[in-house]
Amino acid sequence: MTSARTVLDESGLEGEVIVVDNGSTDGSGDLARAGGALVIEEQRRGYGSAYLAGLAVAQGDYIVMVDADLTYDFREIPRFVQALDDGAQLVVGNRMSSIAPDAMPLLSRLGNPLLSGFLNVVHRTNVHDAHCGMRALRRDVLPVLNLRTVGMEFASEMVIRATRERLEVSEVPIKLHPRIGDSKLSPFRDGWRHLRVILVYNPTFLFILPGAVMFLAGSLITLLVFVHVPVFGRNLYVHSLIFGCLLILLGAQAIGLGLSARAFGVYFISEQDQLFQKLRARLRLEHGLLLAFAVAAGGFALIGIVLGRWAAHGFGSLQEERLAILAATVIAVGAQIFFTSFLLSIIGLRRRRDEP
Repeated sequence: MTSARTVLDESGLEGEVIVVDNGSTDGSGDLARAGGALVIEEQRRGYGSAYLAGLAVAQGDYIVMVDADLTYDFREIPRFVQALDDGAQLVVGNRMSSIAPDAMPLLSRLGNPLLSGFLNVVHRTNVHDAHCGMRALRRDVLPVLNLRTVGMEFASEMVIRATRERLEVSEVPIKLHPRIGDSKLSPFRDGWRHLRVILVYNPTFLFILPGAVMFLAGSLITLLVFVHVPVFGRNLYVHSLIFGCLLILLGAQAIGLGLSARAFGVYFISEQDQLFQKLRARLRLEHGLLLAFAVAAGGFALIGIVLGRWAAHGFGSLQEERLAILAATVIAVGAQIFFTSFLLSIIGLRRRRDEP
């Protein structure tokens, strides 16, 4: 508290110091209150919960976020403010090139660059230390960010949301110092939470791309079976077909889930998704239903062929196992398209309700 106030006074910056106490047992909240800080009591535990509580009451045009364990130098605050003055809407510190001895465990030194790199690939960002706890933002971008997570993944979510909303993001190199007190971080648990939010914020990467790969691979295997290419040996045609059809079904399911997730992001989280918006403008529920009926009709036509050939052989033993398996698969894909179309329409009710 004292360090923050001293930096503000020496830099000629007007501001308030807000401390969020969400269940500390070391009396730090009382010390901050005695030092003149506005202390917010937040009963919900979690890194994100604490910051959400503090952001909700902040009054300044600029907000600088700093962990209270003294790992960050409060004298860096004017540099973050200057970056906002220069046009940035979110400023993130970068600790990775200046880490004091014993300031960061080896596992975190290895894991942070990997997670930040994966975030950059999946979300096409360019932030080298996406989990740095010292950052600044303009208060007027908070409604745009619409932050929701309550744990350590809050740091990743902020970068992801800022990138998806095309905010101006910049970095400030800073030094990381050894912390005061015991760390509550759990590398594996918190790392998983970061990885989880990176994935769920990109349904294309999580659902649609794997679904498309499975669907195409299954279709190729199925085609090779029917043109009698002995990919897995002639005696394994049926088994190969079952595997191919399984991939087709899993792929269609994953693609449907991905489209639904993207619709949820547009309608409920107000995400910018130009491709989905274009598809929404051109396609309606009826288009999906027509496609579903066409695909299902193809499957029933194949069943008709199977029954016709079976009848031609006097209803003896069925010799068209492969065609029957393919027919069932095609009908199942048609059913998935049918139900996914209705699900997308249900999610879209949010848009129509909110439209003027």
